[in-house]
Amino acid sequence: MEKKERAGNNRTLVLSDEERDALRPRLLTAQNIAGADIMNRTLNGDLLHLLPYIPDAFADLIIIDPPYNLTKDFNGLKFASRPEHSYDEYLASWFPAVCRKLKPHGSLYMCGDWKCTASLQRAIEKELTVMNRITWQREKGRGAKSNWKNGMEDIWFAVKDASCYYFNVDAVMMKRQVLAPYRVDGKPKDWDEGAAGKFRLTCPSNFWDDISVPFWSMPENTDHPAQKPEKLYAKLILASSKEGDVVFDPFLGSGTASVVAKKLRRNFCGIEINEEYCLWAEKRLQLADADASIQGYADGVFWERNTFARQRKA
Repeated sequence: MEKKERAGNNRTLVLSDEERDALRPRLLTAQNIAGADIMNRTLNGDLLHLLPYIPDAFADLIIIDPPYNLTKDFNGLKFASRPEHSYDEYLASWFPAVCRKLKPHGSLYMCGDWKCTASLQRAIEKELTVMNRITWQREKGRGAKSNWKNGMEDIWFAVKDASCYYFNVDAVMMKRQVLAPYRVDGKPKDWDEGAAGKFRLTCPSNFWDDISVPFWSMPENTDHPAQKPEKLYAKLILASSKEGDVVFDPFLGSGTASVVAKKLRRNFCGIEINEEYCLWAEKRLQLADADASIQGYADGVFWERNTFARQRKA
């Protein structure tokens, strides 16, 4: 692996060759998966080759972050942008098989951007019932000279049975600053005042503007080009699963879904074709044993961006 020069305060995850050698035996591959317990494991290999080893109706919650319809290099494995009909065919080659791994009462979330979101909706509606589309503000990224800068991404929320699925809104309440406090008889109405300021607990909507994309000063950061934030996945996992449930991610990447599931006391299973990403996931799972914190989530609520640290200092 090519070594990058990093600043002394850069907290991006790195692996030594010794760590790779120690972590590699933890992976399940096509060569050693037969008869193995796949619970709380990282599966390294092609999705379609490994899916048959996962029982149908296995997962309470599936989180999918597939390659978007963009040309991108995933550590030497390149995904090429293609016409929309070809991307639809790509989704059809694996999405129905993944849906069979969802329990009858289960929920599924699938990530995308503006360019592929219509394809995602078409694919999901053939297999499941769409409940909502979440849009989250992705504040990181370069500007664009000939188009609007892309600052948003989507997450489609779907279920097997719209009459019977789990959703816990109390587990994903947000704590927001109150900018225009309202009082009744001189007392705060629906907000509290502390040393750090005025805050209100609110129910989450389908627009999320409190997410920070991982960057060099965050310990969850890796060199994966499309890493999802732990805070983002924590919302999905807390809302749509219970402790002890199974969270499955068929495009695990650097391991965020498995890591957050572990931190929130869920079981997990993930498939990732790139061995280096699998090793990053295993390292992050090890680190979660010592530190189960999730940036922006504390005291049972999700804090507005850049407000929790100030609250702790007060």
